[in-house]
Amino acid sequence: MTMNSITSASSNRLRLFKMPAERRAMLIAIAVFFGLLGIVDFVSTGPLSYFDVSFLSSGGATSALAAIGQTIVVLSGGFDLSAGAVISLVNAVLAQSMDPAVAQTSVFYWTCVGVGIGMATGAFNGIFIAFFRLQPIVVTLSTMFIIQGVTLLVMDKPGGFVAPELANFYLGDAIPGWLPMPLVVIAAVILAWMWLKNTRFGTALYAVGSDPDAAASIGIRVPLVRFLVYVIAGGCYGLAGVFISAQTGSGDPLVGNPLLLSMFAAVVVGGTRLGGGRGGPVGTVFGAYILMMVVNILLVLNVSAYYSTIAEGTILILAVLASSISGQSVLALQLRGVKSRLTAWRQGLLPSQLDQADRRLKTTQPVTGNLSPVPFLSRNGETIRYALPAYLCLFLVVLVTQFWLGRTILNPTYWNSLAVLSSFLAVLALGQGTVILTGGLDLSVPWTIGLSGILLAGIVNGSDAALFYALPLVLLVACLIGLINGVGIVVLGISPIVMTLAMNGILQGCALIYSQGTPAGFSSPMLRWFMTGKILAVTPVVVFMVMFVIAGVLLLGRTAFGRRVYGIGNGLRAAQLSGIAVGRTLIFVYVLSGLCAGLAGILLTGFSGQASLGMGDDYLLPSIAVVVVGGALITGGRGHYLGMLGGVLLLTALQMFLAGTTLPYATRAILFGLVVLGAVMALREKRS
Repeated sequence: MTMNSITSASSNRLRLFKMPAERRAMLIAIAVFFGLLGIVDFVSTGPLSYFDVSFLSSGGATSALAAIGQTIVVLSGGFDLSAGAVISLVNAVLAQSMDPAVAQTSVFYWTCVGVGIGMATGAFNGIFIAFFRLQPIVVTLSTMFIIQGVTLLVMDKPGGFVAPELANFYLGDAIPGWLPMPLVVIAAVILAWMWLKNTRFGTALYAVGSDPDAAASIGIRVPLVRFLVYVIAGGCYGLAGVFISAQTGSGDPLVGNPLLLSMFAAVVVGGTRLGGGRGGPVGTVFGAYILMMVVNILLVLNVSAYYSTIAEGTILILAVLASSISGQSVLALQLRGVKSRLTAWRQGLLPSQLDQADRRLKTTQPVTGNLSPVPFLSRNGETIRYALPAYLCLFLVVLVTQFWLGRTILNPTYWNSLAVLSSFLAVLALGQGTVILTGGLDLSVPWTIGLSGILLAGIVNGSDAALFYALPLVLLVACLIGLINGVGIVVLGISPIVMTLAMNGILQGCALIYSQGTPAGFSSPMLRWFMTGKILAVTPVVVFMVMFVIAGVLLLGRTAFGRRVYGIGNGLRAAQLSGIAVGRTLIFVYVLSGLCAGLAGILLTGFSGQASLGMGDDYLLPSIAVVVVGGALITGGRGHYLGMLGGVLLLTALQMFLAGTTLPYATRAILFGLVVLGAVMALREKRS
């Protein structure tokens, strides 16, 4: 009897081990969900009742519905950073459009409105991603800012009215006392997914996510599949926007922003592989409720709500690490030399022979002789071709400013103001631009800026003497943030997008905890003078920026580090085979990005006189926009810091022009998003 039990248990463990990774991850998520449910029951004052179950089901429904859409995108091999903005837009439209004087409101009609808005946004994303073949990260990030601007045009501050019929339907009971309506809505979406998964489209979706080239070779219309993926995902975001409108009863133009991190965390916790081809929304739903219950447990234990983003970011990192244990992390395999060994095998070499070849490549002497010098235009023709448009556009914007606003652009004050306002983006462009040159992206920039500014203001608190030790301390913290990003990406093999997104959430929580939700302190007089004072009509920071630009040009164009950056961006495997220390270089790249973001936070604090929560949020897309507009290739390997500087000056001059017009503030976000999309389309590499 005992031996049979042992044999049965061993057999069960063996079956679990041999189970497909997708199903195994989903079962683990379900087990964790019920384990957390037991913890919730234990820490509660009484046993779980139907009211508690209903409350929990409605609390996680919005995140679960949005995460279902994100899962479908990830299954296709993409990312969608615009999801939270779509939810905010739907919420604002519903709250602004519903008439309080109308006695009854059609729940079906407003649900169709919300889903339709989401699907229209998804179609916008899908067109650029599927048919213009642009990078999903850049397209959806641009769309996020465009939608945020549109949302602010619809509703610039919280308010409005959402009919109670919406709450009565979506937050009520399908079967009174037995079945909450949120679970029915989620179940209906999951059943629709089950049907879709078994259609030709569902099969094509998994095929495209696994290998788009192989899918195309067997006749699958890859662009159409990708387009429909973003349309369907947009519908899920729209439904999530309807649901959160029912919960809040009013509108908030920023209500969806905090959901982006939890969406990706739910996707990964639910067992869907980042990169596509494996997973599904069922596990994602349990992942969303796992995150919600973790936050609830922290609240029951009297842990501050400020820790919620730290918990979500940490869970996202741990979930990605758990999924990469089985060797699914492509970047980790590359950095550990596995692909180099595969290359050696294809060439008929042993690993030891490949190492010898690497050493020979490292010690190869340069060719000497009477070589004729290469003309300047031949050496720098590509750089000039891609960077020059930014400066030509800058010239046009300056002319328009002169004739439209009647300003005297020959006045040195205009150019001094342009240089001062450009300083923040010029610093960020070096860090973010270097990351982009390697083929990555740093999404932790906003709260690296915010945390650095909050730390500086809190430590200095108006003292010039404190500035001398506060500056190196804050910059050291910023470098540490970049180091953690780099180690997570290089050593742990986490995707740069996921690692920096999770780090941004963790930094947000750290800033909230440090400041207790209200940043204290203010800039020192010396730093304030540095950013706003004058020496012979020139602000001191302008002199600093001239030296910074020279240092940035030399760093990327005249050092071994710069050559390694371009080498990695042009091909990770080729960089490894040529003897480049890829891991160390990438870590230093993210340290540089953290340092630049920290420096930007310090400059912003000096300029405004104090720090504020979210002070870096407006700089994420511009930090990418100036790099792309300056001629850099978003996939890495091409670009020059002088071109990025042209993008900085162009966008700052454009911002100064808009500030002098009567256009609303929201247009800046819309314009930045459109500029990035236009630049990426114009400067993208042509595919054969």
